[in-house]
Amino acid sequence: MKSLLTSKEMIDKLMRFLWGAALLTLPVTSFRYFPGLGETTFVRPLAFYPLALLLPILLIQLLRNRIPSPWPGGMLLLGAFLLALLAVSMFGVLHAPLEMRGQTYWGRNIRAWATVIIGLSFFVTAVWMNKNENDLKFSVRWLLAGFVLDIAWSGVQMMAFYTPLLEKVTVTHWQLAFSMRELVKANRVSGLAYEPAWLAGQIATVYMPWLLAAVLTKTHFTRFRWLEALLLGLSGLLLLATFSRGGLVTAIGAVGLTFLLVGGDMMRAGWRWFYTGFRRSERAMQRWLIAMSLRFGVLLLVLSAITGAILFLGQKGYITRLWNTQADNLSDFIIENSAGARAAYNWAGLATYNEHPWLGVGLGASGFYMYENLPDWALTTVPEIARQLNPSNRLYPNPKNMYVRILAETGLFGFAFYLAYLFGLLGDALSFLRKPGLFRFLGSAGLCSWLAISIYNITQDSFATPNIWVNLGILVGMTRLNFKNALEDRA
Repeated sequence: MKSLLTSKEMIDKLMRFLWGAALLTLPVTSFRYFPGLGETTFVRPLAFYPLALLLPILLIQLLRNRIPSPWPGGMLLLGAFLLALLAVSMFGVLHAPLEMRGQTYWGRNIRAWATVIIGLSFFVTAVWMNKNENDLKFSVRWLLAGFVLDIAWSGVQMMAFYTPLLEKVTVTHWQLAFSMRELVKANRVSGLAYEPAWLAGQIATVYMPWLLAAVLTKTHFTRFRWLEALLLGLSGLLLLATFSRGGLVTAIGAVGLTFLLVGGDMMRAGWRWFYTGFRRSERAMQRWLIAMSLRFGVLLLVLSAITGAILFLGQKGYITRLWNTQADNLSDFIIENSAGARAAYNWAGLATYNEHPWLGVGLGASGFYMYENLPDWALTTVPEIARQLNPSNRLYPNPKNMYVRILAETGLFGFAFYLAYLFGLLGDALSFLRKPGLFRFLGSAGLCSWLAISIYNITQDSFATPNIWVNLGILVGMTRLNFKNALEDRA
């Protein structure tokens, strides 16, 4: 009996270790040493390695009835979406698309399913490994530990960009030891991710939600009560250093909406503190002047931070072109702001959906139909499209938008299941918000994650990206505790 208990404890510790390792290495998105993938596959999460070791252990534990079956509502909705993907995959072969650049339908379909399995492994593991309050605290701590590593490496990159202390070529060699890409030549910070936009997406969808929720609900996961607020501030600065327009829009939209929906108490307390400082009442003149000076100082600090951020972003011409444009129409504006190729891919994806609206063209097969559906304005005015159309080019096009991809590849049939999955998770997050303490913290983080991922999916279309799975998997895993507490309250 004692040996059995010891064995179970060792397995639990091993599972915790592997899960912590996955969260710690999450920032490395394009690990160089990933067998079986071509050079054009950039989504290569290092965290998949510890997950590949953890999942078999979890399955064995499940078969031995040592862990509960992970079937909360969110898992069931996701399962329905996966069945829809399987159905459209079988139907898509009936369209019999011609081979393109060495790519066949089943080759692209199997490749797409591989990305789904990679992403699904993050979601399922997050559900399994988060069953109670201790599990949640463990996950958040190791997520933040990985973010600290990301901040540290980003600091090394900034030293190479903006100081003479480190040579840029030296840091490039260091980065190529683990990443597929060297430092960005435009002096944009990419951290441990493949490119600056990917780092910005990580910050907005994975790390900011937990940090914002910790500040809004005054929840702390370390002995340092100021650490979460400090990391939230650093995440904002790092986001600026990426100069990613999509990342900034995602973060501002998700954080702003979450703050408006959840931070009512904080806003009221802040406003109350601000205007009471101008009431002189019976307080001494000196104390009144100090109170007014403090409030004006805070106001000046906020305005200075906003002004400084705008001036900092104004260093990059592709950002200032958003308001210093010479475009005469919408298509010229899009092309001038380096979004012509992405807009053209979206257009082609929607045109593919319009031709196959009910069941789509099959998972992974949208690229076979995109070149024929590109808009006329993109054929001669967008250099990236011209390079894609070059007969010697071997790249396979994709819609660059998760919603457009799902519409094109699964039609309204699959898209309806995907929306059901997304809004089911939104319902889980909102249900947590109605409760106090740790549940409200989880609901705040879940809501911010859901908003960020919903916006982020407009600019990416890969199922293998861990960003869109980890936080939502943690949320779904914790619904079991919420359900258990609800049953106890009724009893």
